[in-house]
Amino acid sequence: MSRPKPVINIVNVVVSVTLQHKLDLKAIVKTFPFVEYNPERFPGAVFRLKKPKSVTLLFSTGKMVCVGTKSEKQARRAVRTVLNNLKKAGILLTGKPEITVQNIVANANLGGTIDLIALCELEGRSGGKLMYEPEQFPAVIYRMNNPRAVILIFASGKLVCTGIRKERDVQVAVDRLLQKLDEYNIIS
Repeated sequence: MSRPKPVINIVNVVVSVTLQHKLDLKAIVKTFPFVEYNPERFPGAVFRLKKPKSVTLLFSTGKMVCVGTKSEKQARRAVRTVLNNLKKAGILLTGKPEITVQNIVANANLGGTIDLIALCELEGRSGGKLMYEPEQFPAVIYRMNNPRAVILIFASGKLVCTGIRKERDVQVAVDRLLQKLDEYNIIS
């Protein structure tokens, strides 16, 4: 019997942005009253967008971090929207921003229960590193080498995949994990 392909949901994409110059956060806050900035509590300004729903942290160093989008495309759009808003408001921006995906977080349901104890017994053959301390946390923490990822594997067959930088690698990681679980007959 063939198992249906698991549905993977990307729940957060984190991108960093490097500008070629510093940002005047006080000027940005004066121009955009909705931007939150309290330097005594946090060194960055918080620029929220409703579409695409995201939060972009702006730092005076010219660095930015955008979180909360559901795809790399949305993350890049959010960054462009913030930069365009700054430009339209007269905030000087020069050079091309360097945008880098730092992390993708996804979840999936493999559609069967997993024998976590049996999975841990296979650690030597897994092609990654497993850690399981059920008294501390109810999932196996699997550090996959190729693609490089950290996958939290729950007995229910649900998982959380993080540490990946390319959307296509999320599917590859989940497929490789499922193949191993099927191969060793520890998913039912």
